[in-house]
Amino acid sequence: MGLRTHDDGSWLKLEKYCSACGRWVAAGDQAGHQAIDLPPRLWIYTNYDCNLACRYCLVSSSPYAERRGIELDRFQALVDEARQLAISELFLTGGEPFLLPEIYSMIARATACARTTVLTNAMLLRGARLAKLVEVNGPNLWLQVSLDDDRPGAHDAYRGEGSWERTLEGIRALQAEGVQVRIATTVTPEVEARVDEVRRFVREELGVPEEHHLVRPLLRRGFSEEGLEVGKQDLVPELTVDRSGAYWHPAGTDVDLLVTTDTSSLARVLEEVAGTLRQARGTGLQPFR
Repeated sequence: MGLRTHDDGSWLKLEKYCSACGRWVAAGDQAGHQAIDLPPRLWIYTNYDCNLACRYCLVSSSPYAERRGIELDRFQALVDEARQLAISELFLTGGEPFLLPEIYSMIARATACARTTVLTNAMLLRGARLAKLVEVNGPNLWLQVSLDDDRPGAHDAYRGEGSWERTLEGIRALQAEGVQVRIATTVTPEVEARVDEVRRFVREELGVPEEHHLVRPLLRRGFSEEGLEVGKQDLVPELTVDRSGAYWHPAGTDVDLLVTTDTSSLARVLEEVAGTLRQARGTGLQPFR
């Protein structure tokens, strides 16, 4: 599978990070710094259980997966440290984060510190859950909803019958309540020839502009038996944490992407990432979402 049908990664903002200082430095202020290019963002896997069992899930989430949820106090500590490190974007992912009763407290804490994106299939966002989300909604909150087709076909084939229609209902409910929505499309083989149609549907039927529609390649990880194989040697690092450790990239929390099991200091994790990245310079690392 080539990359022509996918986004080129220009959406990923890189800044100069000095691991010796533990801070980002201005582009014209690099003298005396050992600066490397890193995105100032933190991903947190809030949990691994999900209301769906998508055939290509990177972390093998399903209704039967162990929750492995991150505790609220640990989450709050991570967000506070991220703010101290001047990390400007937070991403909450799973599993399905809206299975967690404490997700609304997490969102409130995160959005008070930085622009926050929550990844979701939007199928649970109705009734009481939607009302609680609206209570913590604000300009720093975005919901990134997975939608893989402009019709039920491929989306339902990978995610479950009826999921496309319920996801659309969730998207429209969010938009009606003034929640900012972006769409993420994973290009499966069935959709590859119709990516332009999917882009048009998202833009014209859902009213989501191109800059808020991520089109990404299928990766061979988790449940997926096809797609691109990627590892540390391929990926621009994006600091990712779950309750068990810190990882190179949110594409997975398998051992090959593990940076360390010690997450007591995000600055030290970034120092380890920086050391590895310096050795990998010139190898053509790619941004994937």
